[in-house]
Amino acid sequence: MNIEKAWDILKKEGFKKTDKREQILKIFSETTKYITARDILNVMMEEHPGMSYDTIYRNLSTFVELGILEETELTGEKHFRMHCEMDHHHHHFICMRCGNIKEINFCPMEVIQNSIPGYQIENHKFEIYGNCPECH
Repeated sequence: MNIEKAWDILKKEGFKKTDKREQILKIFSETTKYITARDILNVMMEEHPGMSYDTIYRNLSTFVELGILEETELTGEKHFRMHCEMDHHHHHFICMRCGNIKEINFCPMEVIQNSIPGYQIENHKFEIYGNCPECH
């Protein structure tokens, strides 16, 4: 997702454009990796010394709710990244060392659905964690 599309979504939902939100979105637009609220805070403290972790986390949560960011949990902490704009359903391999992401163009849900007949799956999240070839 690009920043312009993110602002369209935010404006449509009644959120004002602020320097802090703009900087958060810029940070995400410059990487494909998952990053933490603490990573964002460390960058933003240079320009906004009084910036709080809660403010960052509230904005990140809003961005997730609106579909601007994706979130995952790595090593017991939430990590975020700009929402994929792929036009097809897919999943990701996430490197635990460097954070690089590899798209997986296969979804195991059909196999899983067939193994639990009668159950209605409403949503799913499937991620694989490990080390990429560069980190192995």
